[in-house]
Amino acid sequence: MEKVEVKELLDAGVHFGHLTRKWDPNMAPYIYMERNGIHIINLYKTAAKIEETCAALSKIAASGKKILFVATKKQAKDIVAEKAGAVNQPYITERWPGGMLTNFVTIRKAVKKMASIDRMKKDGTFNSLSKKERLQVDRQRAKLEKNLGSISDMTRLPGALFVVDIKREHIAIKEAQKLNIPIFAMVDTNSDPRQVDYVIPANDDASKSINKVLSIVSSAIEDGLNERKADRAAGKEAKAEAKPAKKAEPVVAVQEEE
Repeated sequence: MEKVEVKELLDAGVHFGHLTRKWDPNMAPYIYMERNGIHIINLYKTAAKIEETCAALSKIAASGKKILFVATKKQAKDIVAEKAGAVNQPYITERWPGGMLTNFVTIRKAVKKMASIDRMKKDGTFNSLSKKERLQVDRQRAKLEKNLGSISDMTRLPGALFVVDIKREHIAIKEAQKLNIPIFAMVDTNSDPRQVDYVIPANDDASKSINKVLSIVSSAIEDGLNERKADRAAGKEAKAEAKPAKKAEPVVAVQEEE
């Protein structure tokens, strides 16, 4: 993993916090100073925290577990969809479906429903429906796709949650806490970092800042995935080498009857 450059974080505006009157005192250790009524985040601490986060996320990705990204605010939606999608991780950018984690079985049922509609379209059953029914099924499929399309490959609970703006995504945070799923998050000066296992003190409002942090994070996940690929390939090779060579069948001489 490459070293996180403080200058790059500075250029992306990662250091801009909220108005001082909106601060959460628990963020005090990560605040460098106050300027024009705004808290400035200590980027040296941010850089160290990003490196810590990346090492842990890379390990989770290498273990084969999924990392679920959550960001429903306008500035973050497209960035999260792009970065998480690029490394094949699930993400929620529309509305957090209540019980997404705590009632995962129900969510899986909805995803399966989506798959069964797709099967209907493939095998021709869909065409045998009336026009009205086809319209209803299409609407249902579109709604499911919008809310759950990005998690359709998530067959089990994620190994971690990555959140942009923990204040906004408080329901997701609560569900992950209940299930002891580790939470990684970009935490601004107006939020309580104690709710998160891996805190990245950062501006969670500007798209430039979100883009910068997520680029570094997704690159670390990619490293973990590549490591997993390499390990599996090496494992297959070792298995192939360890296979004993087939013994030659003993030749039995058959005497011809006279």
